[in-house]
Amino acid sequence: MDANFDLLQELTEAHGAPGHEDRIREVVRRELADVADEIRTDAMGNVVATVEGSENPDYEVAVAAHMDEIGFMVKHVTDDGFLKLDALGGWDPRVLRAQRVTVHAAEGDVEGIIGSPPPHTMSEEERESKDEVEDLYVDLGRDAETVEDLVSVGDVVTMDQDTRVLGDTVTGKSMDDRVCLFAMLEAAKRVDPDVTVHFAATVQEEVGLRGAKALGVDLDPDLAVALDVTVANDIPQMSDKSKYVTELGEGAAIKLKDGSVITNPKVHKRMRSVAESETITHQLEVLPAGGTDTAGFQNTNGAKPVGAISVPLRYMHTVTEAAHEADIDATVDLLAAFLDSESGANDYRL
Repeated sequence: MDANFDLLQELTEAHGAPGHEDRIREVVRRELADVADEIRTDAMGNVVATVEGSENPDYEVAVAAHMDEIGFMVKHVTDDGFLKLDALGGWDPRVLRAQRVTVHAAEGDVEGIIGSPPPHTMSEEERESKDEVEDLYVDLGRDAETVEDLVSVGDVVTMDQDTRVLGDTVTGKSMDDRVCLFAMLEAAKRVDPDVTVHFAATVQEEVGLRGAKALGVDLDPDLAVALDVTVANDIPQMSDKSKYVTELGEGAAIKLKDGSVITNPKVHKRMRSVAESETITHQLEVLPAGGTDTAGFQNTNGAKPVGAISVPLRYMHTVTEAAHEADIDATVDLLAAFLDSESGANDYRL
């Protein structure tokens, strides 16, 4: 990978469930300290690093990538010292049993495991039952009295997973959306924009695009571009290629629509033009369901032209997600080229 793997590893291995993005916020502020003319954090925890335009500073572009990862909140501690969970974001419960987790308690992190009964002790009905998050429990390996002293209702829980290179891919937890946050940080270090660019690291995307909606009111940009992962269903279970959405290794994905937004045609046309002129590998994305921060900026402060660039991701919203190194590099290249070529003179009105 051309870009800085150590930074990507740091971002993905750090913990930051919705509403608790503190550790990610520290990395963002550190990485942009020497780039931005101003860095500020709002009451929700969104970080905005502003780079003033050299030619047309009154024209403002917002670029957003979210910091949060899907996680859980402790909703109950049983009399036997097991933790019951409430989901923060959209989990597939089938992949959660027997996984290691980190409980972020007031006095420090505590390791645990999501319990799973041995299959040969389960009835046929139990083996065929559909898992739900409310049926899961976390075992901390401690007696009930110790657990009660360590953990409280409201403590957040995230997956305990490392980030590794696997062939041409990078795998680990929270690639959604840390891989795009990484791409935004790398592009920010590279650009010298004519217009003012606000690099926004947003919060609480996984629970309803909440940070971007608030930021769309506060910033009021002339143009907004969001970065998020998208589905890559190029796997054996999917024989119908029309359901792939994107494919790993085929480049950055220029979003045409998802479940929350239809991007501005003039914006995505210019993105395609930039990609072609700079020979940046790219593909088009039509995502049937799911939302992104793109929608958060589209109409919260009046009608805004919006576009989005996505990193294709296999196994999204599971414990181990996978992105292709070339697609990550292409996303950095496309975002940087798009921002450097924005003069503020482009007419995105329809």
